[in-house]
Amino acid sequence: MASSLGLVMLFLSCAISQAFLVSSSNYGGLFPDLYQFSCPQANDIIWSFLEEAIAKDPRMAASLLRLHFHDCFVQGCDASVLLDNSSEFKSEKEAGPNKNSLRGFEVIDQIKAKLEQVCPCTVSCADILALAVRDSVVLSGGPYWEVPLGRRDSKRAYFNKANVNIPAPNSKIQTLISLFNRQGLDEKDLVALSGAHTIGVARCVSFRQRLYNQTGDHLPDAILEKNYYNDLKSICPTSGGNNNISPLDIASPNRFDNSYFKLLLLGKGLLNSDEVLLTGKVKKTQQLVKIYAENEAIFFHQFSKSMVKMGNISPLTELKGEIRKNCRRVN
Repeated sequence: MASSLGLVMLFLSCAISQAFLVSSSNYGGLFPDLYQFSCPQANDIIWSFLEEAIAKDPRMAASLLRLHFHDCFVQGCDASVLLDNSSEFKSEKEAGPNKNSLRGFEVIDQIKAKLEQVCPCTVSCADILALAVRDSVVLSGGPYWEVPLGRRDSKRAYFNKANVNIPAPNSKIQTLISLFNRQGLDEKDLVALSGAHTIGVARCVSFRQRLYNQTGDHLPDAILEKNYYNDLKSICPTSGGNNNISPLDIASPNRFDNSYFKLLLLGKGLLNSDEVLLTGKVKKTQQLVKIYAENEAIFFHQFSKSMVKMGNISPLTELKGEIRKNCRRVN
């Protein structure tokens, strides 16, 4: 009887918490202070977990950034990317752009478990991910921005959309512009958000084409700086070693700064999707690469604006979706 009563009380508390979120969302809007009264400890809890995780593994900051990006580009920022396989749907984790490469799920799980202890049924997985990414950037030396909150979690994953909506590392400039435009993002957002590659690594399978067969003629990409090209060949052979990794930014791989753009100007961009921002013959993106290479403050300002914009792609609000208790499965 006692256990049954406990379950009823938990359900009621979840219903009350979720009703509070609906009434606070001002007809679907997102607000930075949403959890000020319902879970005032949320920001401190998330920060403390990330501080520890990034101290242990500096790559984790970039991994969480990528997780958020891959979530938002598939049916909006709804934490669908965090869901495991179920009888109802196939997980986005199994999709081509994500399989064996997305990381950071355990960090989100740990944060969620703690928040459920302190503020049950209140902070969504989608909001946790958005806040975790902001804090990861700050802990890596990048800019701070206010994160609008109030996203709810999806009740399913979108495996097929994950296979078509996420830009491939060998994308050409027009493909990148088209995929970003589809999400309501423009060339400014494309270049600024690509600057997230100032931290993190990429697998050999993502850049092998540039080293050995860039245009189908069994020759390397002529844009690559010679010494950089030779270094990459030692990491990434013609076959095998698919999971060998190289920093996206060889100058400061764990520090969020503008060296990514400086390296593009030197022919040291790792992925084709990086280099085409400069060489793709789109004047706007070429200009922005040069501006951000020269002025880190301008890059930081636009990156912050673009992160807020991306974080607001098709959020589930009010009575749509749910507040998951466990980020890996629906309630």
